Amino acid sequence: MDDRQDILTKINDRFNVMSKSHKAIAVYIKEHYDQAVFMTAAKLGETLGISESTVVRFASGIGYEGYPEFQKALEEWVKNKLSDVQRIGAKYGHSSQSEILSSVLGADMEKIQDTIVNLDPNAFEMAVNTILEAKNVYVIGLRSCAPLADFLHFYLNMIRGNVKLLNTTSVSETFEQMIRVDEKDVIIGISFPRYSMRTLKALEFANDRNAKVISITDSIHSPMCLYSSCNLLARSDMVSIVDSLVAPLSVINALVVAMCLKRPQEVKKNLETLEDVWNNYQVYLNDEINFIDEEPMLNNPLWKM
Repeated sequence: MDDRQDILTKINDRFNVMSKSHKAIAVYIKEHYDQAVFMTAAKLGETLGISESTVVRFASGIGYEGYPEFQKALEEWVKNKLSDVQRIGAKYGHSSQSEILSSVLGADMEKIQDTIVNLDPNAFEMAVNTILEAKNVYVIGLRSCAPLADFLHFYLNMIRGNVKLLNTTSVSETFEQMIRVDEKDVIIGISFPRYSMRTLKALEFANDRNAKVISITDSIHSPMCLYSSCNLLARSDMVSIVDSLVAPLSVINALVVAMCLKRPQEVKKNLETLEDVWNNYQVYLNDEINFIDEEPMLNNPLWKM
């Protein structure tokens, strides 16, 4: 195992038992390792509003003899991160375009297969029911996870009302959009390494308000699982410098299909309403959309059960 993976594993393995201040350090390092690598223990503590001694204890707590050893491991992590492009060249430099395509698609297929084996079906069923029964649904996914959140938000709006996409540039703005969240609501947080502090804080805030929390993440060691009672785990290893989001998207797709099959008449009614709006306001030309009666999924016998 390389040093980059080693330091990440050490942090993740101990995250759930860390103190609040140590969790803040862990999340900051994952979010801003390119800045943290140049910081002394005192500077890191000053940035987070905690003492230098707390930072030193954090380094010792995850298995290093002191902060200098921890910082050296962090430097190796950054070096490995920056050399990802070189590793792509070493792996694919003499490959044809078709070989690269086959290799990447094969790796994605492997991730989906692994997700099928390891995703808890009970957690999946709980997520479906929780989302359908909630008064309000909040969805958050930032950076590379933003397209996943957009996709889920779009289709949840087809299935039910009161769905809110949290898309902000600061933690304070996130809290402002969630100010009325309570025990009747659910939040779905989507995050993969490097985990998003804003997403984590949103889940913590919702959890403190007794809302239901669903996480879509990569591992039981993910910090997202700390506040979530329902964890949907999907593999999202990095093929190169690009996050593979194929398996998480497949899980989200399965969620949407499962919810549609539980609310067939409501979904059909919503789609018919949308079609009327598109026709009345000429949003789309008639030959550019499939009409409701032509939708094979809506005519599936499962919908009439």
